[in-house]
Order: sequence, then C-alpha cells, then structure tokens
Amino acid sequence: MTANFLDIHAAADYIGPGAIEVPLYQTEILDIVRRRNLFGQRIRQVPATGHPSRYFEQTAIPNPSTAGFVDPRNIVAPVVSPTRVERSVPLKAIVAQLNYNLFDMELGSQQKQFAYLQAKDLVDTIEGVMLTHDVALWNGNDTSLSTPATMQYFGAAGQIAAGGNTTTIGTTACITDGLKSTIAQMVANTSYAVRPTAIYANPVLLDLIDREMKAEFNVVLNTKEIAAGFTVKTLTTQAGELPLIPDWSLAYTGTPGSGNAVLPAYIVTEDLIEYHWLSDPNPRVFQLGVPGSLASQYVVVKFGAPVVKGANYAHYQVLVDR
Repeated sequence: MTANFLDIHAAADYIGPGAIEVPLYQTEILDIVRRRNLFGQRIRQVPATGHPSRYFEQTAIPNPSTAGFVDPRNIVAPVVSPTRVERSVPLKAIVAQLNYNLFDMELGSQQKQFAYLQAKDLVDTIEGVMLTHDVALWNGNDTSLSTPATMQYFGAAGQIAAGGNTTTIGTTACITDGLKSTIAQMVANTSYAVRPTAIYANPVLLDLIDREMKAEFNVVLNTKEIAAGFTVKTLTTQAGELPLIPDWSLAYTGTPGSGNAVLPAYIVTEDLIEYHWLSDPNPRVFQLGVPGSLASQYVVVKFGAPVVKGANYAHYQVLVDR
C-alpha cells in the first residue's frame, strides 16, 4: 500500500470566489446499443430431444407412379414404402460472466446517483448473450450438423447454402423479378408442398428493391405489421404477400452500385426453422458463491442450436450483384 498527495483542484471543474463547481452527470445513460433482431423471435422454439437433438424427415410418400396402373382383371400390386431419413442437431453453449466488486457496489449505493446500474448491467449481460445468439443464428461458423467442427452454431445462412438452393441475380437484372421467379419455382416443386413465409435481407438490399419498384414500375410496396409496432414492406409473389424483413446481421460485401457488391437475401419457410433448446429457451442466470475477493459473480448460460429443416427445398439463398 502506498500513500500519495493529490491535487484537490483535480476533483472539481472550477474553484473560485464564492463558487465550487463539481462534476455532475445525468442519472440516465444514453443507450441505443444494438440488441435483438426479429429472426430469432419468429422461428419455432422447441425442446431438444437430447444431445444431439434428433428428428425424422420424410422425403417421399409411397407412390406407385405409372407402375400402379394395372390390368383390372389381372391385378399385380407394386410394393411401395415411405422414405424417411434420420436427422440430428448438436447442441451448443453460450456463456457470459459478470462480476460485481463489493467496494464499487457499496460506493455506488452511497452516492445514490446510478443506483440502477447493478440491475441494468445484469440485464445487459443477458441481452449480450441473446445478441450473440441472434447473430449466430444466421452467421454461426460451424459447417455441419452431423460432424460439428466449431463451438458456434451452424448458421441458417450456411445451412441453406449447403442445401444447394442458391441463385444469383446479375448486376443489370431486375431484383424483384429474380426474387419472384425463384419463389415461383419453389412453389412449383412437384415433390414438396413448399410455401415460403418471408424474405430476409440487409436493409441496404431492401432499399434497392424499394427504389427499383418505384423507378421501373411506379409501384409503392404494401406494408404489413409483423410485430407490435414493427411494420415492413411486402412483395407480391406466387406464395402470397411476403414480408421483406430487414436484418442488419446479414452482411454484404463490396460497395453497392460499384458492380463488385454481393448482397444476400434469404427466402425462408419460417415454420421449418427451429431452435432446439435445453432446459429453457431463455438464458438462465446462476449466482456463484462469494469468493475471497467478496465479489458477486453471475453466470449467464444458454444451451441449444438452430436447424433449418428442408434446407434443400423449402428455403433459398439469393445473391444480388450490384
């Protein structure tokens, strides 16, 4: 321990005849930091069956096809059977720890200026876990559900791309025509009853779509409320009016308008995208025992993983070059 002489003037903004001005702050902290996005709130939340979480996917129904037509006086029935495939989803963990120093908490309590900070910081830590979760729902860097390679999720963008349903709209092609054509092909699938429910893209790409509709067709897109107080534009397609949902976590490369930018959009069937959770779909908070430092320690934990069912037929990745 060392003792030092300090300049008392350093603690005041101004000291003069009849006046001492000390620093004061507003009790509210400016906070518009990015938090959750809509994608994680719109997909299905289901309990995991284990680790990994398993389910079956039916890829075909018993279908006698042309061989089923026989001579009615000489019936020979073809043998048929359903086709089902086992699928699995490995669970992942997101963890964060927050430590409260006893001295700092008691000092803040005595000053009474930021009395709410302890609660705010704990809530923000939980929000930070959910922010990491939401970003990884799209962009998790794992590459396989059957043989995990990283600790992160296998993001929905990666799963859709791995399914092989990818198309590119060239720099001079119409974006809306490309999206509508792709959706029509999905709905026209003869093997699966596909019905997309939304289009997700970066706000920059959705702005380009809006501008294109006004410039080329003199059309102002309709709007739809998809969450309380949150309204988005919609696009008329063969699957109905699909909401164009802006998602800032869907990053693009290059500079739009330069010819070297690639902006992704994802046409998805949201009912077939699930988050398999363990114990609780929400983050859980555990308070640890007080160590010798007398700090209060809180650990926030979330277990689970996303899975895009029917990635190779019920969803589509559209890459827009601009």
